[in-house]
Amino acid sequence: MTILEQMTLRAQQNQKRIVLPEGDEPRTLEAANIILEQKLAQLILIGNPQTILRMADEKGFTHIRQARIFDPMSDPKMSEYAHLLYELRKAKGMSEEEAAVKAQDPLYLGCLMIKNGDADGELAGARGTTADTIRPAFQILKTSPGVKIVSGAFLMFTPAKQLGEDGFLVFADCAVNPCPNAEELAQIAISTAQTARTLAQIEPRVAMLSFSTKGSAKHELIDKVTEATRLAKEMAPDLMIDGELQADAALIEKVGASKAPGSPVAGKANVLVFPDLQAGNIGYKLVERFSGADAVGPILQGIAAPVNDLSRGCKVQDIVQMVIITANQAIRV
Repeated sequence: MTILEQMTLRAQQNQKRIVLPEGDEPRTLEAANIILEQKLAQLILIGNPQTILRMADEKGFTHIRQARIFDPMSDPKMSEYAHLLYELRKAKGMSEEEAAVKAQDPLYLGCLMIKNGDADGELAGARGTTADTIRPAFQILKTSPGVKIVSGAFLMFTPAKQLGEDGFLVFADCAVNPCPNAEELAQIAISTAQTARTLAQIEPRVAMLSFSTKGSAKHELIDKVTEATRLAKEMAPDLMIDGELQADAALIEKVGASKAPGSPVAGKANVLVFPDLQAGNIGYKLVERFSGADAVGPILQGIAAPVNDLSRGCKVQDIVQMVIITANQAIRV
């Protein structure tokens, strides 16, 4: 059974409550029908019920009626969510009137549902930007204990079975932070290791990537990676992590043995942490295009509850896969 098949089975067995704030977005609605048909999650669709059901009937999406459709313009529970938002944000200057308006924003409402215990996770972004998705999560759900930074990971399913975990690797940060400092990079590494454990149920072997291996070059960019590695080891002493490592030293056994003898990670890494967003984003896209790998993500890490983002160019199957991932994150939260 593949890792994706294992995640699919866990989602079906646990039936988490996942909010889709873009309930009347056509790809989201089609994906929701598949999710409900395959019993991958319980769904909460935010939007006008008449609009959503009309769209579903026109397309023959018969399973949509199994979802809970929440109308922020008329549902009596809105006053409870608005009060919750006010209590969370009044210290930042938000008035009760502002909270009542803001709570109607589906992206804020989804996070309020999670905070209130009425949902387990959220997936959005088919219409909006990553910032639109992350902002309410920051304000309402905050970050996980001990974590100050949200980052984005990709699950990479590659045909190179000799690499990673039978061709499977986790890459980060490929989506959020342009230039993390050493402490932030250390937290990204720990969050990505947790993603590997939670979703793939593998023991992470984390490589902190650079253009140098164990002092083969000198530069302030390398210093950041070595310091991040030191900090990550302090924060998570049981984590298998090493750096700085070049990509070939991290992945290829012979190269790792030559460049970093005795390393617990070199030559067998299954988690790659890139030094900045440029490297991470370029790296995952090159692997995806050149090797024919499937890149699933971005998976948002570091938020206190599962909230994930979609590309505005996403396909229906991308949405289905990301709901499976969000549900698996919720199972372990």
